[in-house]
Amino acid sequence: MFEAIAVKPGGTVRIDIDGAAHEVPMHYSVAAALLASGALACRTTPVSGAQRGPFCMMGVCFDCLVEIDDVPNVQACMTRVHEGMRVRSMAGKARLA
Repeated sequence: MFEAIAVKPGGTVRIDIDGAAHEVPMHYSVAAALLASGALACRTTPVSGAQRGPFCMMGVCFDCLVEIDDVPNVQACMTRVHEGMRVRSMAGKARLA
């Protein structure tokens, strides 16, 4: 569905997605990094458990919610990757303490 386009050479950062290390271009959003890693879903819905993944890529739909560096419910499409970032898929609704 999505395809990477050629861009000027630039730096990369190393991030962790669900326990696996990935080297991604530093200009990527977390959603772009998820798609490039082959992940089609980044969360499940709280009611039915249906899988959801990046859809609109512009912050409107909230289907790309993930946990980033221990903070739940972060929009992956609106968050740029950074060195050492830890991204985790979410199951259902996150509980805030």
